[in-house]
Formats: sequence, structure tokens, C-alpha cells
Amino acid sequence: MQGLKLIDRRMTDSNVVIGYVSAIVAALLFGSVSTIAKPMLSTIEPIILSSIIYLIAGVIFTPIASKTRSKITRRYYSLIITSAVAGAAIAPVMFFLGLKLSSAADTALLTNGETVFSILFALLIFKERLTPIGYLAVTLILFGVFLVTSNLNFDSPVFTLNIGNVFVIASTIIWGFDNNISKIIARQVDVSKLIQLKALIGGSILLGTVVILGIPINIQSVQLIPIVVLGVFGFAISLYLYLHSIKRIGVIKASSLLSLSAVFGLVFAILFLHEVLSINQLIAILIMIGGIHLMYSHEKKDEIMLK
Repeated sequence: MQGLKLIDRRMTDSNVVIGYVSAIVAALLFGSVSTIAKPMLSTIEPIILSSIIYLIAGVIFTPIASKTRSKITRRYYSLIITSAVAGAAIAPVMFFLGLKLSSAADTALLTNGETVFSILFALLIFKERLTPIGYLAVTLILFGVFLVTSNLNFDSPVFTLNIGNVFVIASTIIWGFDNNISKIIARQVDVSKLIQLKALIGGSILLGTVVILGIPINIQSVQLIPIVVLGVFGFAISLYLYLHSIKRIGVIKASSLLSLSAVFGLVFAILFLHEVLSINQLIAILIMIGGIHLMYSHEKKDEIMLK
């Protein structure tokens, strides 16, 4: 009996580690999206880019999904369609439209709204709960998000609600709701199958809209590789890792970790755009790392106590 408890505890610890690592890598991949996509939006319509990216994501996961055996009931098909329309059709178009009308830096910072809205929906609607120390850890992370986003400069364009910023914020609200729906679906449906169906349905809806509206598709050969990179890494793999993280550690913890995408966005800006990291942003990063460490260390202690 003691041996079984030890094995169970090790499996639980392993799940927690996988959940945390998956969310952090997802944040790394998603943090690159704004920088990669921004130049292409000068010639490609947001609805076309969204359609192609999600169709690529769906195709990538088709071979994996075909090997899974997920029994999908009518209720779960309804949830998948809802998730596809919201998270793989409406939200990405609004995000890329906002990115087109705003700067890549502001967009990368505003995507932290997904963290906030995911947590709010999880708490208020889906009744997910944490321990007091867990709430303290999330508060530290969100405070870090605020510092990274604002840099305590309230005259920054990121606080100017121009139409581009409004579209980005709206997309994060929809994605925040969709993340919670995806958690419910992932209880019954394999993650790879969920991404395949969600991406193919959303991408097909958008492609059909492009055809019906007669929107011209103007894609240059030099844009093909960045589009594939966005579809495979920025959305397909990052979404796969994020959903696995939600399944293992919950929406609140996974979304809190996803907020690191802003940190990785800053790192990319420093490395590739030679931007300067401010002292406030450095403090913010340290606070977020501290909150993540608190959350993770408490998670492991809590799991051991439960055993």
C-alpha cells in the first residue's frame, strides 16, 4: 500500500512538472507571434492569415489525432464548435486586425489580457479555486504583468484605447473564455483531437468567409516560411502545450504562467530589435518569477500533504 502511494505521488509530481514546463514553453512560443506576424499584415488580410494559420495547425495534428480514441458525445461536439468559432475564428481575426492597426510591442503586452480574463472566467463562472498561498502567487504574477505592461508610464500608447488596442483586448476576452471551455472539453477529448477539430473548423469557417466575400489572397513566396512557423509553433504547438498544462494544473495556474509571453516578447525585442530593458520591467520579471516559484513550490507541498 505504501509503495502504491509513493508511485501515485511520483506520478502527481510528474504531472505538475509537465504542466508547468508546458505552460512556460507555450508562453515562449506565443510570445514570438506579434514580432513574426506584424510585417506580413501589411500585405495579407487578417482573416486570410488567421485562416491559413489555423488550417496549418489542424493539418499538423491530423496524423496524431487519427491515432487517438476519443468518444465524443453530442454535448462535446457542441462545445468544440463553440470553441472553434470563438477561439479559432473570431478571436484570431480580431487579434491580427488589432496587430495590424497597432504596434507589435503594444500587442505583445496587451495579450496579457488573456491571462487576466482566463483567471476571471475561471473564478467567477467556472468556480475554479486556489488556496490562500495560491491566490498570493497569482496576485504577484498579475502585479508583474501590470508592471511589464505599463512600465509605470501611463502616457504610453499601450494605454491609449485606439481601435487596434480595442481589437486586441477583445480577442483576449474571447480567448480567456475559450480557455475555460477547452478545459472542459479536454476532460473527455484528447488534446490533439481537440486542436485538430477546433483548428480545422475555425480555419474552414474563415476560408469560406474569404471565398464568399471575394477577398484577394496575396501571399508572397518570402512569407511562406514565417506563415508556416506561426501555424506550427506560434499556434499549434503552443496551444497543444497550453491545453496540456490546463489539463494538469488548471486554468488559473496555466494562464498565470502564459503571462510570461510578455517577458519572452521583451527578451526577443532586446535580442533582435536591440531595445533596452527598463529597471521597472526587470523588477516585474523578478516578481513574476517569484510568484511562479511560490506557486510551484506550494503546489508540490500541497500535493504531498493531500497524500
